[in-house]
Amino acid sequence: MELSSYSDYAVRLVNSEAPVRGTDALTSVETARTLLFDPGAQMARRLTDGDVSRLRGVRARLRAVFEAVAEGDEVRGVDLLNALLMEFPVSPQISGHRHRDEDGRPLWHMHIADHAANSAAGYTATACMGLAVHLTELGVDRLGICQAPPCRNAYLDTSTNRSRRYCSDRCATRANVAAYRARKRRESTGPSSPGERTGRTADASQDSTDPAER
Repeated sequence: MELSSYSDYAVRLVNSEAPVRGTDALTSVETARTLLFDPGAQMARRLTDGDVSRLRGVRARLRAVFEAVAEGDEVRGVDLLNALLMEFPVSPQISGHRHRDEDGRPLWHMHIADHAANSAAGYTATACMGLAVHLTELGVDRLGICQAPPCRNAYLDTSTNRSRRYCSDRCATRANVAAYRARKRRESTGPSSPGERTGRTADASQDSTDPAER
């Protein structure tokens, strides 16, 4: 597994809460296992109620990283992430015993060992390292916050032209529909000044002439 793929751990944790809507899905050990962890992960089996509380605290700090970058303050975002990396260091190791090439040789790759004191610390270390690798390899502007109100989900932009603005196709569609309706309302309202309204009325009158009479 590439280290940058662990950045999805950070996104999962941040998006377990919807601050604008006032909802929080991280309410128990079982929901945390379902939302955050890969099936069969050792960290998931060791998870406790205390870990859930600790993960909520980390979640707020990771959201602050995404929001700082989305607001254009990438230095602050990196500083916040560095603080987490120092507090939750990782233990890398070479892995590959379960992955073989066509000749049966191990496919060696870097892996993050699970030697943390608790599951929350292990998850945080993994998420932050993945986010750091993603950020340094692809660019800090690849971290974003969904621009479709009221959604404030975090996302990682993997588009070729760095153009992503929404966390999902659903939010993109909703934002486009809202923009279309707003544009139609502006068009139906018409110009604001009397002179413009008179000119528009005259134009409309001319345009209403039957094409056969022109």
